[in-house]
Amino acid sequence: MPLDKKSTKKNTEAGFTLLEILLVVAAIAILAGIVILALNPSKQLGDTRNAQRRSDIRTILDAVYQYSIDNNGTLPTIPISTCALDTEDEVCKATATGTCSAGVDLSVLTTGEKYLTSMPIDPSVSSSDGTGYYIVRTANSRVTVCAPSAEQGATIKITR
Repeated sequence: MPLDKKSTKKNTEAGFTLLEILLVVAAIAILAGIVILALNPSKQLGDTRNAQRRSDIRTILDAVYQYSIDNNGTLPTIPISTCALDTEDEVCKATATGTCSAGVDLSVLTTGEKYLTSMPIDPSVSSSDGTGYYIVRTANSRVTVCAPSAEQGATIKITR
């Protein structure tokens, strides 16, 4: 039985209808929305900044103790206090050549880049002089460094 050439041509040129294309686009949009909500980018960014804060305060504390080891147990000048977020307990940004108008001057750690090349700065700090990190010590010379700007209710501090 011979095939009708007209009907064969019609079947090979058939494409997607507008409705089918719209349904596929809508399905992709819904799936993309679900993935974006599941990933929660603001939480992921907050977690990333908190990880940076943990790394920074560990770096500061390690530098303080390395300085102490090199100087026969003498700590840099750190106020005796609690991590109560007083302005005078904030580590200032000053380097060995700069000045520290307020806060704890740890420029001895950055002098000659022996312990730190530069003082770490909190990812969300906008202060012109402070780093956003606070450092205090107890009467028994236990040093605490804390990051009060931690996000998502995290408490970030290390004591040694």
